[in-house]
Amino acid sequence: MTEPTSFSSGAEQMQEEESVAIHLMKHEKEADVPSNDLGSANAAADQKEQSVFKVRRDYVVRSTGSCEKTDMIKSLVTDQDAARNYELYLPSSSIYSAVESSEDSEEDMYRDAEEIEREKLLLYETSSSEGKLSVAPEMDILEYCRREWRGNTPVAKRMRKGYEAVAQKFASIRRIRGDNYCALRATLFQALSQATQLPSWLQSEDFTMLPENLLSKYDWMKQWQLKHTLSRQMGEISDEIKEYLILLREKWKNISEIKSPTEKQEACDRLFRNEEEEYSLYEALKFLMLNTAIELYNDGKDGRRVPVFSWLLFARDTSGNPCQLMRNHLNHIGHSGGLEQVEMFLLAYALQYTIQVYRLYKYSTGEFITHYPNDPEEGWPVVTLITEDDRHYNIPVRMCQETTL
Repeated sequence: MTEPTSFSSGAEQMQEEESVAIHLMKHEKEADVPSNDLGSANAAADQKEQSVFKVRRDYVVRSTGSCEKTDMIKSLVTDQDAARNYELYLPSSSIYSAVESSEDSEEDMYRDAEEIEREKLLLYETSSSEGKLSVAPEMDILEYCRREWRGNTPVAKRMRKGYEAVAQKFASIRRIRGDNYCALRATLFQALSQATQLPSWLQSEDFTMLPENLLSKYDWMKQWQLKHTLSRQMGEISDEIKEYLILLREKWKNISEIKSPTEKQEACDRLFRNEEEEYSLYEALKFLMLNTAIELYNDGKDGRRVPVFSWLLFARDTSGNPCQLMRNHLNHIGHSGGLEQVEMFLLAYALQYTIQVYRLYKYSTGEFITHYPNDPEEGWPVVTLITEDDRHYNIPVRMCQETTL
């Protein structure tokens, strides 16, 4: 299980340097594990220098005065085929407050009473009747902004500017339930609400056979955790995941066949009010993410070309291979953690969708609108999300004009 990246006490961490640069010159991987045998999770790591990774850990001061740690992973991966270098920055999803500089951080310590009260209300919002809804009713996006960000701090001003920019494209916003499934929930809801046909990967005859096929190859997959169940027999896991995949295909097909936009939205609302079906769909998505990760890992081991984010995904100490990714990350999504930035790429590849995100705390920078992947495949549909802190995601609705990449 990964260590939390936020700190309850800032005093001790403030004694550390503001920025620590760690150069990882060797990419640790399992020693010559064949692509069809990832079962040896404890295999010795080889020392092949396949890429150079630089990790920078920054400590920023929250508005409450405590310290938080944010991770920035910079990867320089040489693509021999294209004879060029790729550069990608991935901020950790542990960022809680939208603080861009130490100057803003210090100013944000002096919040007005209204903003402090707003933060308190948000902490308890999930206990309200509206907060229990998976996807809240739509609300005018500028009215929502005025309600949520009434202070005059630099952060509040930046958020308002960000929402104003989003309002040039979308008229309304729907708040997503704030649990650790919110990234999956927001992405899936947007994909279904605009679906007009069943994706080709859902039409494959082998689609529902994925659990059985993978479980027969990788013994470590018996450690997969279904919903809040801590342990299951391998056969039960295979059968349950197969049911989730069938449910995903069935719901996607039924909703995509609805012609009326209003009826389509109503169908999505009904689905996301059915807790049993909703969370079963998230299990299907998590399993598809694992399947995609296995394919990417095998491609990398076999020397085939893989997306840049794949290098980063398996460069982490906690996910050097698919087994570790499952145990330390995917198993915890929805329980003790949400999706990290690099896992947003994995979700996009699993669904074959481009996820476009308005990152409001990055307003006026080149990262204000971020795409996962940043070099999307031609023909992939686009879904749009909004985040204030790279942790929680809401969805914009009622497009004012066509979204373009």
